[in-house]
Amino acid sequence: MKKILLLVCVGLVIYFISEKRSVDPGPGIVAPNSPLQEELLDSEPFRFNDNVIYPLASFQLTARVLSRENYTLGAESDLSPVDLTFGWGPMSDSAILEDISISQSGRWYRWSTKAFPIPRREIEVNSANMHIIPSSLLVENELDRVRKGHVVALMGRLVRIKNDEGWEWSSSLTREDTGARSCELIWVESLEIM
Repeated sequence: MKKILLLVCVGLVIYFISEKRSVDPGPGIVAPNSPLQEELLDSEPFRFNDNVIYPLASFQLTARVLSRENYTLGAESDLSPVDLTFGWGPMSDSAILEDISISQSGRWYRWSTKAFPIPRREIEVNSANMHIIPSSLLVENELDRVRKGHVVALMGRLVRIKNDEGWEWSSSLTREDTGARSCELIWVESLEIM
């Protein structure tokens, strides 16, 4: 019995270590292009659980995952259980990221550096924290596999959400903003680890 318990404990430790393990996408800029966004003029709102989702813009992204944070508490976590911080352009380059410390908490993304490897504004406009809403079990399963360092391609829609009690949550519609309400809220229709 003790051997079985020991094997279960070792298995759990290996599982949790591998869950947090990052991957190395290689040298250089691994995701050169900025996200693509196009305003939706005739998209109808739709219900999802107890919420109405208003599509605002189509959205495509191929970017490097700089950080991942899972959430389990609050109305937001029922819709978006994971936030991913993405980097593209210079913020997808390991040589630049060596000098930048990145963290996530409370649905925020924070970075710091002792010596700027690129100008501050380049860091701000080439990275973003994104709240991920999986549109299907297939997307949810792929999202579970995403780790720091992966290059991910996703397609979906930036959205505004409103529930029956009047609570609202809305996406930023630009990569130029910083601070409060600057995160993208994405209804993800496809997600692929490159």
